[in-house]
Amino acid sequence: MSSSVTVAINRVRGFSAWITDDAPKNRAHASAVKFYSSARNISRNVITMAGVAIVATLIAVAVCAPLLAPHDPLTQDLLQRLLPPGSESHLLGTDELGRDILSRLIHGARITLYIVALVAIIAPTAGLLIGGLAGYAGGFLDVVLMRITDVFLAFPRLVLALAFVAALGPGIENAVLAIAITAWPPYARLARAETLTIRSSDFISAIKLQGASHTRILFGHIIPLCLPSVLVRTTLDMAGIILTAAGLGFLGLGARPPTPEWGAMISSGRAFIFDHWWVAAMPGLAILLVSLGFNLMGDGLRDALDPRASK
Repeated sequence: MSSSVTVAINRVRGFSAWITDDAPKNRAHASAVKFYSSARNISRNVITMAGVAIVATLIAVAVCAPLLAPHDPLTQDLLQRLLPPGSESHLLGTDELGRDILSRLIHGARITLYIVALVAIIAPTAGLLIGGLAGYAGGFLDVVLMRITDVFLAFPRLVLALAFVAALGPGIENAVLAIAITAWPPYARLARAETLTIRSSDFISAIKLQGASHTRILFGHIIPLCLPSVLVRTTLDMAGIILTAAGLGFLGLGARPPTPEWGAMISSGRAFIFDHWWVAAMPGLAILLVSLGFNLMGDGLRDALDPRASK
């Protein structure tokens, strides 16, 4: 065996020992060990990996949509309208205007991922900040913020989103804003509950005795400890976000025609559901599959990141 191969093997062994060390040397080392342990637990769960594969496929399809789509999603051909799946060069058939359904689904993945990504950034961040501040400050501020949260929670999410979109006007950006406004209250409740538990911990008292400011305690210690729970909740909420976005598109309040959005595709295909089922069924199956993928991935993250779960 050559010396270079021996050196490579020794480096791999050294890294393996370092990443699985039961006594981390510093904070960064501890974070790396914890991340590796969680990733290993997730990789052992077949159902979770199926969800990860579905979500990864969605991302890959959205990124490579222009390369993967066999046709232009906006090109109309009335001579090719309502072709069944497998006809000629249209694998999933065509819609009422002769547009290729597969191409529209592929480009629609971009819109779905765009909405999910923006809402996943805006809503959890707002909820984490509001809930963390309410739980840490307590008193009058806690009461005011939680009563505002209760007002938002009193309305069904889709109904409230419809009200905001109706006020703001149709469009993808307004749909994202409306969904984010209606999605933050559960994160605020979760963050507040976590903060109430953490703020009474001994290490928080020790940090206060060292002279740390309230801002440093909140943003440097409490909020980071709330992140795992919020991350899991965010992943589990992705299916609901997708369904809400599809519902807005179905009602004509999301992406504007002829943008290939999955909810709008179902809406346009409902008139042909009995004779030409594939026009509405294909985007419906896409929504079902992606929602299932996020749910499976969220369940796996919950099991991996839950400190009370048995390892």
